[in-house]
Amino acid sequence: MRRKTEDNASKPAQGGQSRPGYVRVRGAREHNLKNVDLEIPRDALVVFTGVSGSGKSSLAFGTLYAEAQRRYLESVSPYARRLFHQMPVPEVDEIDGLPPAVALQQQRGSPTTRSSVGSVSTLSNSLRMLYSRAGDYPPGQELLYAESFSPNTPEGACPECSGLGRVYEVTEQSMVPDDTLTIRERAVAAWPPAWHGQNLRDILVTMGFDVDTPWRELPKKDRDWILFTDETPTVPVYAGLTPEETKQALKRKDTPSYQGTFTGAKRYVLQTFANTESASMKKRVARYMVSAECPLCRGKRLRQEALSVTFAGVDIADISRMPLARLHALLLPYASGEAPKNVRQAKLHPEQLIVTRRIAEDLVARLEVLLALGLGYLALERSTPTLSPGELQRLRLATQVRSNLFGVVYVLDEPSAGLHPADTEALLTALDQLKASGNSLFVVEHALDVIRRADWIVDVGPAAGERGGEGEQGKAAGNRHRSDSR
Repeated sequence: MRRKTEDNASKPAQGGQSRPGYVRVRGAREHNLKNVDLEIPRDALVVFTGVSGSGKSSLAFGTLYAEAQRRYLESVSPYARRLFHQMPVPEVDEIDGLPPAVALQQQRGSPTTRSSVGSVSTLSNSLRMLYSRAGDYPPGQELLYAESFSPNTPEGACPECSGLGRVYEVTEQSMVPDDTLTIRERAVAAWPPAWHGQNLRDILVTMGFDVDTPWRELPKKDRDWILFTDETPTVPVYAGLTPEETKQALKRKDTPSYQGTFTGAKRYVLQTFANTESASMKKRVARYMVSAECPLCRGKRLRQEALSVTFAGVDIADISRMPLARLHALLLPYASGEAPKNVRQAKLHPEQLIVTRRIAEDLVARLEVLLALGLGYLALERSTPTLSPGELQRLRLATQVRSNLFGVVYVLDEPSAGLHPADTEALLTALDQLKASGNSLFVVEHALDVIRRADWIVDVGPAAGERGGEGEQGKAAGNRHRSDSR
């Protein structure tokens, strides 16, 4: 190991322990890291630089964050541990002085329409409280709790579409896209592939259905039963036999290969779509469904009782569709106490008016962080799978700025990615706010504007892959103080 000695601030502590205020790493070998040793300060903006594939992410995420997560999960019960996505145990000899860590990576949310800008930022929670406490209710309607303004709860979800905003149906054409095929040739495309689909076709053979005539030539009565029946008969199945051989086996009462239970195509598609936890399976069966806007909630996902409540003249679904910049402008007068009071508000108790103002103030303050990070064009209802990795990471960053946590290490993955250069200063301001709150920032970054703001730089390289995994570190001011941390 080589180490320059002109900078006492970058020397390791004696006796194998990290100095107060520093994180000490010894023998990091994750991926292409070559036994890296380093000491980096806490309560500082530390930037990990280097070419793509140099090992900077292996150091920041694969080593430091992974070890912080491992130590935290050791403190929770084995049952709770299963609820977390756990990273592999890092290849490293020793790490000390490491606080709890929060990772803000460039990754999309889970593929569900129920994950949105509003849910990730938790702004939707405050907005529901605003409608519950300060909304304009129709005469005679009872007060609704905040849960009633969420399409993800039984109290709020539209009963017609279960809070999805769309109703889904299946038709003969959607489930049988090519009616020139026979059942044996998989005319019923909506049925599952592989063995399960073959099982359903074998059951039809036992039941006497013609599986070798083109679908379009089958009697409509047979076609309708195969696709739309809710019956689930269980019958003997003779795998591998022809229809005639199966008929003879039934007459002889031969021992079947197994007992098979039939499921109609519609029943299979709808049950799979509603119940499967597999995103790929849900996507597959969705191809055989026809969707339309829910006629009851008109795509707004909520019960009529919730949609009848308005604030500033709009219901909560419409306000959730506004760009965040417009939402900020709408709420600003309420936060400052300058908004004109309507008839209902004029009758509110002074304490209720105070609650209204405080909720609006909180919303406005949090929206201002999002606007500063260049996200004013997003809407609360925008689903997170449609966001770019950079948008999602800045959304999470804005949420953390308002979280009031301290003593935490935030590990970020190129937060400037996809950000207009004019908005980089706002990003740096957000990072400064987190640091000023008593947190540490470990940032993997290429952008020079972010690197220039660093308190400490860890430069990993010199090249990618096998030629990477080494590094230098030191104070960032003028790059005067450097130490080889190999």
